[in-house]
Amino acid sequence: MMAAHTIRAEFDGHSGAKLAARLDLPAGAIRAWALFAHCFTCSKDTLAAKRISGELAREGIAVMRFDFTGLGSSDGDFASTNFSSNIEDLRAAADWLAEHYDAPEILVGHSLGGAAVLAIAGELASVRAVATIGAPSQASHVIGNFSEHVDEIKARGEAEVDLGGRPFTIKRQFVEDVNAIGLAERIGSMKKALLVLHAPRDEVVGIDNASAIFTAARHPKSFVSLDGADHLLTEEADANYVARVIASWASRYLPADAPRQEDDEVEDVLVGETGQGRFQVAIHAGLHRFMADEPVDVGGSDTGPSPYDLMAAALGACTAMTLRMYARLKKIELGLVSVTVRHNKVHAKDCLECTDEERAGGGKIDRFERVISIDGGAPAELAAKIAEIAGKCPVHRTLEQGAKVVTRVE
Repeated sequence: MMAAHTIRAEFDGHSGAKLAARLDLPAGAIRAWALFAHCFTCSKDTLAAKRISGELAREGIAVMRFDFTGLGSSDGDFASTNFSSNIEDLRAAADWLAEHYDAPEILVGHSLGGAAVLAIAGELASVRAVATIGAPSQASHVIGNFSEHVDEIKARGEAEVDLGGRPFTIKRQFVEDVNAIGLAERIGSMKKALLVLHAPRDEVVGIDNASAIFTAARHPKSFVSLDGADHLLTEEADANYVARVIASWASRYLPADAPRQEDDEVEDVLVGETGQGRFQVAIHAGLHRFMADEPVDVGGSDTGPSPYDLMAAALGACTAMTLRMYARLKKIELGLVSVTVRHNKVHAKDCLECTDEERAGGGKIDRFERVISIDGGAPAELAAKIAEIAGKCPVHRTLEQGAKVVTRVE
């Protein structure tokens, strides 16, 4: 079983040009595949594309994101493309994915990529759910990015326009193509679950587009307002939020992981770097997937608990479970248990709970302070026993007695 990672791939686009792709793979079993379509003149490597794909992978959903013809690392001539060719590139990606891995069950599209996934979703039988981010309700909306050049394009057949600080050649056929394709009917007939995410103050694609998409779609459909976000989700916090929402929502339309049975073999815990931020890692423990990170003040992105947070959580969880087992065994009425664990490093000579031998060792030691609370209060006659039983928690014993760590490099 492999840790979460990204691999490169390529496939033939609508015109035969080689298109560059990245496959974001989860740690462990793949629950489903998703296709991600990027925004107009963007690439598969935008912040939003990387973070959303990474978050889906952490939920067990593998993602294929690729550069449309003539963009990013893909071959081909962008000037010869149009909205219809983007749709055909998506179809080629879905076909390649079905042939080499599995057919996509989720489509995610950002901006014009959102319009493209709406246009093709109804034609892909494998797709169960579609999510759009800042998508226009009509492909022709993209003309607003170069509206001052439309007359020149119609008269000369083409014009060089500035889009995001880069020059692109737009031809007459592009304008004619986006004007000819209507999305409302396709949205209404696609028969897929739909999630519409849009920023109310989106200055590139107005919020009225989200309303039109939502109105045209049939249920099940959902809308999430991205308050304060910009169109390209350039703020890391906004991209992370969208990623988490899509991952959580998409899981509803996929088969649930089977609950682990008591006699199932417990698999190793897998930890792998995600490539997002300096320290973020994806953790796969049995059927459970989550992240660990470091706080911002030490260079992390704070997208998950730190390693020491996880260690403290292990002690707290083990303590609560051990006390519950004892209460049930002894048929003691014990309210719900909560455990607060504080970790810090202290000088051995200042550790009041340490032995003389430990103090004599000098230096700093790890100190975990555990506070056990019982709903309704701990019975006075049981307080000492509760503390004694907490000390028998296996994690407690491991921390106090130490453990042997054996390392092997492969």
